[in-house]
Amino acid sequence: MRLSLILKGLAMGIAEIIPGVSGGTIAFITGIYEELINTIKSVNFSLIKTLKEEGIKGFWKAINGNFLFLLGIGMLIGIVSGIFVIGFLFENYQAPLWAFFFGLIISSAIYIGRKIDHWNFSNIIFIIAGFIVAFCITLLSPAEGSTNYILVMLAGMVAISALILPGISGSFILLLLGMYTIVRSEAENALSTFSLDSILVIGSFAIGCVLGLVLFSRVLSYTFDNYKNQTLAVLTGFMLGSLNKIWPWRNPVSWLDKDTSTILTDVTVMNKDLLLSDNIQLIKEVKVLPSDFMFFEPQLGISIVTFIIGLSVVFLLGKVEKK
Repeated sequence: MRLSLILKGLAMGIAEIIPGVSGGTIAFITGIYEELINTIKSVNFSLIKTLKEEGIKGFWKAINGNFLFLLGIGMLIGIVSGIFVIGFLFENYQAPLWAFFFGLIISSAIYIGRKIDHWNFSNIIFIIAGFIVAFCITLLSPAEGSTNYILVMLAGMVAISALILPGISGSFILLLLGMYTIVRSEAENALSTFSLDSILVIGSFAIGCVLGLVLFSRVLSYTFDNYKNQTLAVLTGFMLGSLNKIWPWRNPVSWLDKDTSTILTDVTVMNKDLLLSDNIQLIKEVKVLPSDFMFFEPQLGISIVTFIIGLSVVFLLGKVEKK
């Protein structure tokens, strides 16, 4: 059980640093979603009284400490390792990585849809609504980020809400807010150089995450308790709508040059160094067939394999859950 929770946290941590993939999705398909929401919801001021009356042991039990601790260890390992590993995978195996998550999200949507007790017209409407919201979010253009501590904290509150919402990626929300590159680079600096400024930025982000978790978990807990089928329908729609952002083969068509505030659209400047530059911000991509993919090698064979693996993972987990 302990190793299982750590591994689930590891998967959630890695998922959360990839734009387009939600840690909440991983929590849902691994069977810990509702426990996670209710555990986070239990964090309130009454715990101070519990600590005084029942001591550390009672406090630890009230917050489901073993669950949070093991899951937190896994997430921390996943985030730290992912910061350095995901960059390598994106640079060398971009299409297979996205194909894996494309398959994972499809099977996750089917998995969640099967959890709906009974189908009716209203549930179908909720699925469509969730799909439209998520699809529209994927069409938004990234904004310009900032290292202002207050703005970083607010970004953390919004992004962490997406973390516990299956189908909407916290990293993708950060990308839309223009904060993804900033948070990722500041995290790398904090871990490698122990820069005080970077540590303060990440600290502000962490505070925002805690506040967002405490507030949003209460909303989700209420909807699950009172409108479970409708909530599951919306989450299913969210996942299906998010597929628009996860399609493995997307050609960049325009960038923003931050130094000159000009839009670049000339395909002759399309190269890896351009997209990885801190001075250039990608603002628009178009989905294409593998044969028309221009930026990386399409790696179609490997992508098909990783897609099938992603598609199979959730169904295998479902069988394990039944056992």
